[in-house]
Amino acid sequence: MRIIVAIDIIGGKCVRLSRGDFNKKKVYNKDPLEFALQIEDNGINYLHLVDLEGARNKKIENIKVLEKIAWKTKLKIDFGGGLRSYEDLITVFNAGARQVTAGSIAVTDPHLFISWLTKLGQEKLILGADCIDRKVSTGGWLEKSDKEIISFISDYRSKGVKYTICTDIKKDGMLQGPSTALYKEILGAVKINLIASGGISSLKDIEDVREAGCEGVIIGKAVYEGKITLKELGKLC
Repeated sequence: MRIIVAIDIIGGKCVRLSRGDFNKKKVYNKDPLEFALQIEDNGINYLHLVDLEGARNKKIENIKVLEKIAWKTKLKIDFGGGLRSYEDLITVFNAGARQVTAGSIAVTDPHLFISWLTKLGQEKLILGADCIDRKVSTGGWLEKSDKEIISFISDYRSKGVKYTICTDIKKDGMLQGPSTALYKEILGAVKINLIASGGISSLKDIEDVREAGCEGVIIGKAVYEGKITLKELGKLC
């Protein structure tokens, strides 16, 4: 299972939100590159880089952070937040991303998302499937759709999507454990490479989602709060 550390960016700084609430923001590091170097130094290979401002404002806002990290490290970066056109994707790949995560467009403009999938191929595009009360949310989690999470993922799997990141927004940033039951339900219904995100607070949580069949797990706040160390994560890689 891939161990993936998250860096969420607002104003060029590493932050975390609680349940996606922009009013509950905490700055953990003013220099994302410094933290990315620590991730790499501990033997971790994967970084989930989220432009939270971009997601909220519906345009890329923190491309310079991606460029710096990609230039100074060998981390395999997937980038999300504010992607609205194929040109945006090319900009992000040229800046050093290995994969992109797109969620809002998959809800608001399915034809555009499928065109991206056709042009990029299934290895480069990750479906962002973030939900609250089993309904998919978009726009930096500020907008709730009527899309049910499992049927949403299943539909895109049938169209060629290989990877999806699923975050239960109620769990995100709360350090109260992941939505393991939901992940088991998804994987019982859909054969897809599922990346668990949200609520991870211990090594046991990581083991639980691995046993559930997840292909990857994203860890964020647990590292910032010292619940799990980068050294411990490195040993799992």
